[in-house]
Amino acid sequence: MQCTRALALAAALLTGTAAHAQSAGDFVLSAGWFHLAPQVSSKPLTVNALGTSMTESGSGATVDDSDTFGLTATYFFTDHIATTAVFGIPPKFNLSGTGSLSALGQIGSAYEWSPTLLMKYYFNDPQSRFRPYFGAGASYVWYSGVKLSTAVSSGSFLYSSTYGSVLEGTTTAKLGSSFAPVINAGFAYNIDKHWSVDVSLSYMWLSTRATLTTKSSLGTVTSTTKLKLNPLISFVSVGYRF
Repeated sequence: MQCTRALALAAALLTGTAAHAQSAGDFVLSAGWFHLAPQVSSKPLTVNALGTSMTESGSGATVDDSDTFGLTATYFFTDHIATTAVFGIPPKFNLSGTGSLSALGQIGSAYEWSPTLLMKYYFNDPQSRFRPYFGAGASYVWYSGVKLSTAVSSGSFLYSSTYGSVLEGTTTAKLGSSFAPVINAGFAYNIDKHWSVDVSLSYMWLSTRATLTTKSSLGTVTSTTKLKLNPLISFVSVGYRF
């Protein structure tokens, strides 16, 4: 009798743990919230006008944090190795001047698109509720909806004691696209055989070249700077396993 009970208990435990498994062939779709915290540094603004190049020493820029809704889709090739595709509503970033450009306040804003593909290794047994993981991959980043403040779109930032306002004029901006390496670490906690909670932190090596093109009365003026954004990205989500 006791043996029968022991076998029944063992079977129940096995059934209970297997219900929480993430194993080969599983597909997990998660939805949650991203917080992006750029770790910003920038090069001084370089102005190319009238056949000469001038570097505005002490000029710089910073980028505010941003939040957005995100989705991930994870497929387990084995009990421990999975790939995750990361998508989301593009976050809006606000860019502000620093140093000699601080008087301009907010320079402009843009939306960042950064779909990402990660390869992950999950620790612990596939039957475990708690499964920490480590991942690495890459993102392709581009920008849309670039909008400049009045001080920048009018070219008034180009006023100088040497040239006065002759270099000012209608100004447009472009942010360069690039591939960005990403590392990722976090954990999944399996609530039952379908539902789970996931918490992760990623670091992205991201830089972009900002180019401002001004149509002045003396010709085209091009101003450039390089921004290192290098965001820390936290993600909290709820997942459903198919």
